Amino acid sequence: MSRAQAESVIKNIIREIAQECASKGQAVSETLVAFMVKAVVLNPANEFNVDRTLTKDDVQKLIKLCVEQLLDTRSPALDTVKMQVYFDMNYTTRSDFLDEHRRVLESRLQPVIREITDSRARTREELESLYRKIVSAVLLRSGLGSPTDIAVVREATAALQSVFPQTELGTFMSLSKRDKERQILELTMIVTGIRLFNKECGKGGEGIDDLPAILNEAVPATTQSVDTEIQATLQHTYKYTTLLEKANAGERLEGLSLQLVRESLINGRQHEAFLRVILSDVISCAQQVEMLENQLAARMEQLQNTIQSKTAVPTAQVYPQFIHLAQLWSGFQDEMVLLSVLSNILASLEPFTRGHREIFTDDVLNPFLEGTQIKTDEDRVKGVSGPDQFVNPKDYQVSQLDWLFPETTKNFHRLPLQYRGYCALTLGKFDRLLLPSNPDIGVLRYKDHHYAFSSKAAAYEFAENPAMFIQLVAEGAKKSPELIQLLELHNQFSTITPYSQGKDAGRMLEKPVTKCDSGSQTDTHFMESNIVKGYEWNEWELRRKAIKLTNLRTKVTHSIQTNLSNMRRDNVTQVYLPKENATQTKVDSSTNVPKPQVFLAGLRGGGMGVPTEMTKVDLTISVDEP
Repeated sequence: MSRAQAESVIKNIIREIAQECASKGQAVSETLVAFMVKAVVLNPANEFNVDRTLTKDDVQKLIKLCVEQLLDTRSPALDTVKMQVYFDMNYTTRSDFLDEHRRVLESRLQPVIREITDSRARTREELESLYRKIVSAVLLRSGLGSPTDIAVVREATAALQSVFPQTELGTFMSLSKRDKERQILELTMIVTGIRLFNKECGKGGEGIDDLPAILNEAVPATTQSVDTEIQATLQHTYKYTTLLEKANAGERLEGLSLQLVRESLINGRQHEAFLRVILSDVISCAQQVEMLENQLAARMEQLQNTIQSKTAVPTAQVYPQFIHLAQLWSGFQDEMVLLSVLSNILASLEPFTRGHREIFTDDVLNPFLEGTQIKTDEDRVKGVSGPDQFVNPKDYQVSQLDWLFPETTKNFHRLPLQYRGYCALTLGKFDRLLLPSNPDIGVLRYKDHHYAFSSKAAAYEFAENPAMFIQLVAEGAKKSPELIQLLELHNQFSTITPYSQGKDAGRMLEKPVTKCDSGSQTDTHFMESNIVKGYEWNEWELRRKAIKLTNLRTKVTHSIQTNLSNMRRDNVTQVYLPKENATQTKVDSSTNVPKPQVFLAGLRGGGMGVPTEMTKVDLTISVDEP
């Protein structure tokens, strides 16, 4: 089966599962169904073979298992998956939230702006109507009051008339559409700055909410709500962790489903992770609000010093300050939007944790926890914080491995810990038990990954066979696919991707391809050529061509035809008239020097016993001699 055919089959399976769930009164999204299909196939207990094509019986079995799990109302694992899908589909970065908000505002404002830019007002009534539309557009974009409030409209109109009187509408109408939009935006910011300054001076500000004061109340309240929710979630996770530790120690807990306890612990830890993400964003909001308040106070003081009850102030001095004032206020509005979104997400996460809280109430858990100390995360870290609890890299058991410590590693606390910082040993050895680690004990670097542990003994045991425990964690994740998201195991499971990327529903039934032959080629000229052959950058060359064309106008064209050329095409030749050219050279002159001549005599020698004596004779004749 080709990849396209597999994708088609999976899409049909997802659609059929969603319809069957809907027929039984449970509406589920296709994203959730797609993940559930992947989870069921991945679980080894279901005995699906990813190396072969699904048969008809396999498809029916897959649909049945998925529907059963999706309709299970008492499954903390399903609640965790739903929570992960919801958070991934609704949460994004701060900048993306604000960009989307601005895009929605612009799309809603676009009809009003288009009505202004496309207007062809001529009469007085039409021009007055156009001016009122500009006032409405300014109010809608600034968000300072309702355009249906008479007092707000009057104040905005007065502020707009001070910078853009109605007599300027003629000039405005002559602008291009883009220039009109740009001028409306600039007028909005200036009018917003004027109204904010008047509110500060007590001379206006009708319909303008005190956003800094509202945010100063809302941010601490939201922070408190998130903190309260985190503490409530942690109290449950501490109890679940204690119960699982007792079970691993050999105690029998009759009447208690350890599988549900394990799933509830995963649900609580996932909820905690999402809450800490939200808390981090709320803290960023608080920091941003504090910075904006300081800038706003400084800008107001600067405006006061600039104006100082003057009857007239140059626009070049105050308009930029009004624009900056509007930008600061827009920052407050962005923080309000972001805080509202985070509050909605916070409230929407709570129903996904309600299932295990209803199953394991205090009345159910307290009998199993009597006489047992419930340790918090802080208690566990403190219990292994002594120097004697740290890994000794010189020990024979761990000497062959690479260990990192706070004293010897730069940016130690920024290391990307594997399994989101949970103990690598307990995850594999004790079947998905989530225990927080203490990195100060020592972080093991193994195959470019960093592993932290809950105790020195756990670190030593893991170091004996890291590959085995890593494989055990992977096997546990197959039983609880929600761990793939929680522990960030997407690299180990190439067939499971984050939900926002999991649009390919057919990927689950094919064995992942890790290697392939591929090639690529880059075009020499991948952009279309646009070379103008007749282009000249030199103005003197252009002048020369112009003179040549001018001369050609005075030339005579001659043509000739013979008997042999009467069946051929006409030939035309055009030439320049001959020019009279003359050159002049300098006077020729010359000099004479004597030619040196030298004769060497006596080179043949004087015979036997007579020494050779060479005589040099100069035969050079002076140039003055005849």
